[in-house]
Amino acid sequence: MTAQGPPCTPGPPSPRDEHLPKGANPLSRPSDRFEAWLRRVLLVVLVLGLPLAAYGAGTTVYASSMKAVRVQTAERHEITARLAEDLDPDNDATKQLARVRWTDEGGDVRTGNALVKAGTDKGAAVRVWLDRAGNLTTPPMNSLNAKASGWLAGGMAAFGVAFGCYAVRSGTRLLLDRGRYARWDAEWDRVEPLWSARFRR
Repeated sequence: MTAQGPPCTPGPPSPRDEHLPKGANPLSRPSDRFEAWLRRVLLVVLVLGLPLAAYGAGTTVYASSMKAVRVQTAERHEITARLAEDLDPDNDATKQLARVRWTDEGGDVRTGNALVKAGTDKGAAVRVWLDRAGNLTTPPMNSLNAKASGWLAGGMAAFGVAFGCYAVRSGTRLLLDRGRYARWDAEWDRVEPLWSARFRR
């Protein structure tokens, strides 16, 4: 035989529960609600801001690099020079800085230092780059360099957005936890004497 009583019916809501949104946790603190709201905002920033920042930075740097490619290509030209010295056979580097000799447009013989492939024999023909003044310079940038710069800038921008969101979330969480612990300590200081008094009776 089982005892059956009237079905349990929920009591009337407390005054504190009446002004809470439907489905809200009555134990949720304002700091908890703020933290949940901040997580949603940071998620939106990651989903929308990260690709936009990466695309914007990448395309801007790529366009600037391509402009530099066009300028350098117009200002520099390649000529054939001759290696004017013997290279160190014991050097393991892929390229070595060596003296080269070439004849300029006026017929004058000029010399300068340029990077030459290791193992090149003295007197061998080497290709070097000159600027408008006829001085040795580095090769101009190419489109591959511009693309690499664009991808690098886009990746750094994406990492910056992700790291910024992580830093904001971690910093806010740290500040909120400090406030929570401080409130818990204050409440315990107020309640603990009432609990300890029960055991002193």
